[in-house]
Amino acid sequence: MKPRPGEVRKIAGPRPRVISSIPTRRKVVFLTIDDGWEQDPGFVRQVREERIPITAFAMRDAVEAKGTPDPAGGTGRFVGAGKWGYFQELREAGVAVENHTLTHPNLLLLGRDAQRAEICGASRLIDRRIGARPALFRPPFGNYNADTLAAAKSCGIRDVLLWTASVQPGGKIAYQVPDKRLRPGDILLLHFRPNLARDFRVLIDKIKRRGYELGDLQAYLAAT
Repeated sequence: MKPRPGEVRKIAGPRPRVISSIPTRRKVVFLTIDDGWEQDPGFVRQVREERIPITAFAMRDAVEAKGTPDPAGGTGRFVGAGKWGYFQELREAGVAVENHTLTHPNLLLLGRDAQRAEICGASRLIDRRIGARPALFRPPFGNYNADTLAAAKSCGIRDVLLWTASVQPGGKIAYQVPDKRLRPGDILLLHFRPNLARDFRVLIDKIKRRGYELGDLQAYLAAT
């Protein structure tokens, strides 16, 4: 879903902007998926066939299966199965592939030069492997500081994306608001974990039952 004319309020501020939700009153939410450990081909088919708008934030070590996978969700069956070819398939299915660093460090523990190496290195790699340079960046753990923003800007990042709720194994939504409900403009955080295709179906059904639709994050960000 794309925004209607005049639907979205502007987000002021210098680039890169830090955004955790989209300023709209329409019952629309946005799906984002981080890391890249579990590369289930069934999920690509689901996204392609149902034309589900999602944004992926790829982290090099996860995509290339370097290190220990995220243990949440159980033992993976497709860890690093397609590597960057998997993300190329996602892009061909309409998924925007954005930046989530090379190694997933806590950026608060790094100086500006080290942060820049993580962010610019990931952008260059994604551009080389996928054919599109990222305009969005998601900091690991949601941690960032002034050095992060300066480094991201020098790497060509337009917006830093956070989130308002996370999705746990089983499609359970973990809210960050006291009333424990979806709100218009929410950005939901998922991860490439085992059983993603199954959990994704549960989540989509839950979102639709609550009267919400899925938005095209890139189109909405452009409207801000």
